Amino acid sequence: MNRTLEQIIFLAALAFCFAPFVSPPIALALGLFLALTIGHPFLRHNAIATKILLQVCVVGMGFGMNLSSVVEAGKTGFFFTVVTIFGTLILGYFVGKWFGLSKKLAHLIASGTAICGGSAIAAIGPIVGADANEMSVSLGTVFILNSIALLIFPIIGHAYNMTQQQFGIWAAIAIHDTSSVAGAAAKYGAEALQIAMTVKLSRALWIIPIALGTAFLFKSKTKRISIPWFILFFVLAVIARTYVPAISEVGPVISDIAKRGLTVTLFLIGAGLSRKVLKAVGVRPLLFGVVLWLVISVVSLTVVLNSL
Repeated sequence: MNRTLEQIIFLAALAFCFAPFVSPPIALALGLFLALTIGHPFLRHNAIATKILLQVCVVGMGFGMNLSSVVEAGKTGFFFTVVTIFGTLILGYFVGKWFGLSKKLAHLIASGTAICGGSAIAAIGPIVGADANEMSVSLGTVFILNSIALLIFPIIGHAYNMTQQQFGIWAAIAIHDTSSVAGAAAKYGAEALQIAMTVKLSRALWIIPIALGTAFLFKSKTKRISIPWFILFFVLAVIARTYVPAISEVGPVISDIAKRGLTVTLFLIGAGLSRKVLKAVGVRPLLFGVVLWLVISVVSLTVVLNSL
C-alpha cells in the first residue's frame, strides 16, 4: 500500500477516536487492527506521543476529582497496594526461575505487573542494565496483557455485580498500565474511574522505592531514577478543582476532554503493538507474564469481593 494512503487512513482513524461514541476498548481494538494490517506509518514517534498524551490526560482528569474523595480512595487502596506490589515481585522471582528466564527479564516483567506497566519497566530497565531485547520483550508482554485486560475486565466486573468501589480498586491493582486502568474504569463508571486513578497513581509512586531496592539488589551504580512528576501535577489539579471556585466550574469540562484524549491514547497504544513486537515477546516471557497477571487478578478479585 502507498505510504501516503497509509498515513491518510491512520490519521482518519485517529480523528475517528475523538468521536464521543468511541469507547476506549474500541479505540484500542482499532489501533491494534491497523497495526496488524497496514502498520503504523508514524511508529517512531508513537512512544513519545503516547507518553506525553497519557500524562497530560491524567493531569486533566484530576480537574474532575474532589480531594476528599481522592484521599479516601487512597487510604482504602493503600493496604492492597503494599501487599500486592511486594507479593508480585516475590512471586515473580521464583516463577521466573521456574520458567528459566534471566533475572533481569523476570524482574522487569514482575515490576511492570506489580506497579504500573511500561512506566515501571522504563524506570527499572536502566538500573538492572537491561539490553534492548529485554526491554522490548518485557514492554511487549505487559502491553499485550494490558490490551486483553481493558477488554475483559468490565465484562467480569458486571458478571460479579461489582460496585464502583470494588471495580475501581481491582482494576488499579490487576491491570498494568495507567492508560488501560483508566480505560477499563471509565467504561465501568465515573466513580470507578476516580477510585481507580487514585489507587493506580499511588502505586506509581512506588517506582521510587522499588527502583532504589533494585539498585541495591542488582548492585547497580546508576544514580538516575525516573520520577513520575506528572503525579504531582495531578494532585495539584485535584486541589485546584476542590478549592478554587473558578476552576471547579470548568473542571468537569477539562476532565471530559482528558477522557477523550485517553481514548486517543489507547488507540496509539494499540497501533504500537506491531507484528514485530508480538513476535519479539516469545512464548516463555508471555506465559510468565500471564501467570503473574492471573495470580494477582484472581487473588485481588477474591479479596476485593469479600472485604469491600
